[in-house]
Amino acid sequence: MNIKIAASAAALAVAVAGGCRRDEVTHYRVPKERAGADLTPAAVAAPPPGMAGDVPAPPPPSGQARLTWTLPAGWSQSLTGGMRYATLKTPVPGKLDVSVVVLPGPAGGELANVNRWRNQIGLPPLDAAAMAKERKTLATKAGPLAVYDFTSEGQQKSRVVAALAEAGGSTWFLKMAGDEKPVATARAEFIRMLESVHLE
Repeated sequence: MNIKIAASAAALAVAVAGGCRRDEVTHYRVPKERAGADLTPAAVAAPPPGMAGDVPAPPPPSGQARLTWTLPAGWSQSLTGGMRYATLKTPVPGKLDVSVVVLPGPAGGELANVNRWRNQIGLPPLDAAAMAKERKTLATKAGPLAVYDFTSEGQQKSRVVAALAEAGGSTWFLKMAGDEKPVATARAEFIRMLESVHLE
């Protein structure tokens, strides 16, 4: 009789211990992975470092704040307003995106934006002195445009040709980016478009 009681007590102890372990199971909350990285052309025109993603886009520029330009023959554009002010299409085949982005104020500063463009094609950042050596200045009716032209390293080259200007309290970015060959083909007309920039 005592043996049966002892065996029952032992079985009860094991069951209780097992139940305790089940109660001690730790639950981990794993955050959902962020939706797939945005690799669309609009992502290339993302705001510079220091500009929070939830900052509302500025209103479409108007009056003396509005920058305008003359499109090269065969080019077209869609004006959307807001942060990505315009998307331009060229007749050049291949991977090529031409955009006009407008942001309020200094938009992070020239150096931060230049290094953002370089980072987009896998180039290391520049300091202010090196940036000054890379800068070309175009005189326009809207004032000087700082123009940069960078090509990535490696066999599959990417290239970005971009200009920035201040007008009406905003910073304007006119940028052409894509594979090196189509960018090279469209570059001369893009530069002529930059030279035509004026305030309307």
